[in-house]
Amino acid sequence: MKNNDIILSTEDLTKDFAGFVAVNGVDLQVKRGTIHALIGPNGAGKTTCFNLLTKFLSPSRGRILFKGEDITALQPADVARLGLVRSFQISAVFPHMSVLENVRIALQRQRGGSFDFWRSASTLNEFNDRALELIADVGLSSFADWVAVELPYGRKRALEIATTLALDPEMLLLDEPTAGMGHEDIDRIAQLIKRVAADRTVLMVEHNLSVVSDLSDTITVLTRGRVLAEGNYETVSTNPDVREAYMGVGHA
Repeated sequence: MKNNDIILSTEDLTKDFAGFVAVNGVDLQVKRGTIHALIGPNGAGKTTCFNLLTKFLSPSRGRILFKGEDITALQPADVARLGLVRSFQISAVFPHMSVLENVRIALQRQRGGSFDFWRSASTLNEFNDRALELIADVGLSSFADWVAVELPYGRKRALEIATTLALDPEMLLLDEPTAGMGHEDIDRIAQLIKRVAADRTVLMVEHNLSVVSDLSDTITVLTRGRVLAEGNYETVSTNPDVREAYMGVGHA
C-alpha cells in the first residue's frame, strides 16, 4: 500500500562485496518534508547505503522506492530527473568559472539546455535572475563574481548546494555536508540546510552529532550494516546500544 507521507523507502536493502556484507537488510522510511540523518561509527555502512540510495551502487538484493515508484534499477541521472538529487553528484563546480556562471550552467542543464551560447539575451537574463536568487539563498551574493576556485572551503560547499538546488530537487541527499569545516562554516551550512529543508525533504550522512541534533527530525543509526536504532535525537542518544556502538570511536 502506498503511503504518501513516505517519500523514500527501502525494503531489505543489502549490498555485499565478495562476501563482505556492507549493508544488511536495511528497511528505511524517510517522511516527506523532514530532515533525516543517517549516522553510525566508522565502517557502519553509511556511505554504502547512501551510494545505494543515490544509485551509484546497485544492491545485491532489496528494493528502493521513491514516491511509491520502484527505482532500484534506475540510473543516477534518471533518479535525478524524478526529483531525487544528491548534492555534489554532478561534478557541480567548474573551478575557473564564476559563482554566477556555475549556477547558470546548472540551470541550463535543468532545463535540458546544452552548453551553447546562441541563446537570446532574454533567455540568458532569465537564467541570470534565477541564478542570482539561488546565490542569495545560499548566502553568496557578495561572491557572485568570484572565480569558484578562489572561494573559501565552506563557501565552495554552499556553491555546490546552490548548483544542486538549480536542478529543483524534491528530495536532496547530502553526503557529510560539514566535513572538514571550522565552526563558523559549520554553523553557516547548518543554517543553509535548515532553509533548504523548508520546502523539500533532506537525507544526510553526517559525522558531526551536534549538527545532527540541531537539524534532524529523525535519525537512523547504522552499525555493521544494520539498523541499530531510529528516532529523534533524544531517543537515539540515550539508547544503550547506540552509546556502546559509539564508545571509543571518538565522534562528537
